[in-house]
Amino acid sequence: MDAMLARRSDAALVAGPPDLFGELFERYSGWLYDYSARRVGRQLAEDLVAETFLVAFSRRDRYDLSVSSARPWLCGILTNLLRNHRRSEVRWLQALARSGVDPLAETQPISEAFDDRATERLDAQALIQSLAGALASMPRNQRDVLLLHVWAGLDYPELATALAVPPGTVRSRLHRAKARLRKALSDRHIHEECSRD
Repeated sequence: MDAMLARRSDAALVAGPPDLFGELFERYSGWLYDYSARRVGRQLAEDLVAETFLVAFSRRDRYDLSVSSARPWLCGILTNLLRNHRRSEVRWLQALARSGVDPLAETQPISEAFDDRATERLDAQALIQSLAGALASMPRNQRDVLLLHVWAGLDYPELATALAVPPGTVRSRLHRAKARLRKALSDRHIHEECSRD
């Protein structure tokens, strides 16, 4: 069978018989899990991905069949579910800001942990703390657009679809979020310079 025929469009999977919807899950569940685990941790991410597909399945009659990719639609559902778990996300980011240790990062053997790149690792840990702190204090709508853009890789039109806002709003929110991050990193750099004196 031709490979083009074997890969059904997202619209065909959503509009087709219920058993085809499982292909949509196979196509996007890993990607959605990776994105949501970065925002709220692994345990809650599993629940959110499952809930995202339950909501998507129950609302598949509302899917715009003219849209070629279901990714923005699924991201919109996931983002709305994340809003319900905002406290969990903020706690996750605050814990990351305090520790600087990314629990999703692969652990390294102990022999590598004590090599001469220790300074680089400490700098990276401090950067993670600054970024996580800035994300935790950021307004939800700015954090959503920034993380969907950076971690989920959505472009402006996909962001507008996922968040159900005009493209101009996406641009302004993203601009404000980036400005907050720049300020947080600038403040961190100034603090480091002052503490060295």
